[in-house]
Amino acid sequence: MSADDLVVQRPEGLYCPAGDFHLDPWRPVDRAVITHAHADHARRGHGAYLAHRDGAGVLRARLGDVALQTLDYGEPVHVGGVRVSLHPAGHVLGSAQVRLEHRGRVWVVSGDYFVSGVDGDVNPTCTPFEPVRCDVFVTESTFGLPVYRWRPQREVMADVNDWWRANAEAGRASLLLGYSFGKAQRLLAGVDASIGPIVVHGAVAAVNEAYRAAGVRLPETSRVDEISDRALLCRALVVAPPSVRGSAWARRFGDASDAFASGWMQLRGARRRQALDRGFVLSDHADWPGLQRAIAATGASRVIVTHGYEAVMVRWLQQQGLEAGHFRTEFAGEGGDAEAHDG
Repeated sequence: MSADDLVVQRPEGLYCPAGDFHLDPWRPVDRAVITHAHADHARRGHGAYLAHRDGAGVLRARLGDVALQTLDYGEPVHVGGVRVSLHPAGHVLGSAQVRLEHRGRVWVVSGDYFVSGVDGDVNPTCTPFEPVRCDVFVTESTFGLPVYRWRPQREVMADVNDWWRANAEAGRASLLLGYSFGKAQRLLAGVDASIGPIVVHGAVAAVNEAYRAAGVRLPETSRVDEISDRALLCRALVVAPPSVRGSAWARRFGDASDAFASGWMQLRGARRRQALDRGFVLSDHADWPGLQRAIAATGASRVIVTHGYEAVMVRWLQQQGLEAGHFRTEFAGEGGDAEAHDG
């Protein structure tokens, strides 16, 4: 690391010395630029927050009445002499890459991001990822191993619909587990609502309101106490966070078939350990080819890797002739906290 670096590590988190602010800090600071509202990136206790306007509803729901300034994508603001702008990350509602420009140098801190596949597959619940040209790119590497290669979302959602339809015909509810912010909405946007009623956990319902307020189209959903007909419940798709497994709330659906939607379901061992009926491989993070495409599109000659398979990604980058290193962060990565991060 150089003394002229635009972003450095501090105990509080990633820090921009030229602008005197932090990026997704994990300890309280005076000024924080937030890439998105997952709990491992957006924490309580900061003096002031800067984030994209689409994420404001979820941020305030999770953090309370904080001092929050919002920007549109591409809208610049000067913070302590650094020109800061936010650009689509394609991860969840309001997720952003942070572009920093100072004295002719440009850095981009990606936060978490999802890159469309070669067939144009995108996350339909947020603005698609847009590469930003820069000198230095700070990238996540949650799924930075060659084994992680996503199937097109339409194929995965077809599998989800087939599973739900078969369960409904057999008189069993379908308990579909996915993190309440981001994954749940992506699942809801992709399922065939004609199969049966859709029930959501209260944590999912609260986030759905923020998505609908931002103009994201989601199917009609109900809370479990709003459906009195037992036969309807036995045809329902139930979308809930993973923490409900084995709970009294989940037992209300009787002998339900359960499934988990996550990038980790790519590995058979992960499915076996969780003893699930089904595992659907659906992630809001870039897979191995997506990470490679995103990094190449920035044109960066230097790449700094954060949470995930850092060593593997750094080695691959160096083999491509790039200058590469890593930042140690406290971001959970996918599934590190059932309610902190998308899967």
